[in-house]
Amino acid sequence: MTLLDRITLFSPADLAACVFLILCWLGIGWRIENAKAEYPSVSGLMAEFRHAWMIQMVQREPRIFDAQLISNLRQGSAFFASASMIAIGGGLALIGNTDQLAGVAQDLSLESAPAFVWDVKILMVLLLLSNAFLKYVWAHRLFGYCFVLMAAVPNTDADAQAYPRASQAADLSITAARSFNRAMRSTYFALAAVAWLIGSWALIAATLVTFAVLYRREFASQSRSILQRVPANTTPPTPDATAGADRGNTQM
Repeated sequence: MTLLDRITLFSPADLAACVFLILCWLGIGWRIENAKAEYPSVSGLMAEFRHAWMIQMVQREPRIFDAQLISNLRQGSAFFASASMIAIGGGLALIGNTDQLAGVAQDLSLESAPAFVWDVKILMVLLLLSNAFLKYVWAHRLFGYCFVLMAAVPNTDADAQAYPRASQAADLSITAARSFNRAMRSTYFALAAVAWLIGSWALIAATLVTFAVLYRREFASQSRSILQRVPANTTPPTPDATAGADRGNTQM
């Protein structure tokens, strides 16, 4: 059987639903990461707070809280990477042994299809999960790099490298969070791709629901309103202002 013969096993609706899934996955990612400044996404707002966090860290003593926070972020990315590995292993076990899965799917969709079709549908889920796994692992590594940079930030704002180094750590933390968020979106759409086992229209419906959920969480959620209530201050204090504040506290 040639490649063209295999493609004809899928209906035009299947091909359209698959393309629709990919476009929505890439589209919502681009929209979130390139939101307008006057209407930022939750990810954009959190990036500003990450900068504010590192500015506050410069004068925090001791920095146990900051170390614990980065450690928790690393643990989260490691957990999801492990979960993705388990899911990928389960999907690989299904490929080539789709008889039971095909029976359940046929009962739900009232359609019959060759084993190759079911394998491709599972493969779509696996591709999204593999992308998620790679990004979770990279996020875990970047949070580790951020940990090292945070340790290199001087403990006093009198040092000329204090705030530039803190900005470096913040940028690296933002990059790690971006990779983690991309991995989460891949996981969401992998779950949506499971609906393809039922049929093309189920895949389209699941994709639309996933897209709507992601859009709402980033642009119309209560958490976004809370983050905008008091914007993050990402301007490092000047040494003169800090010294003036210290003198005022001494006089009091």
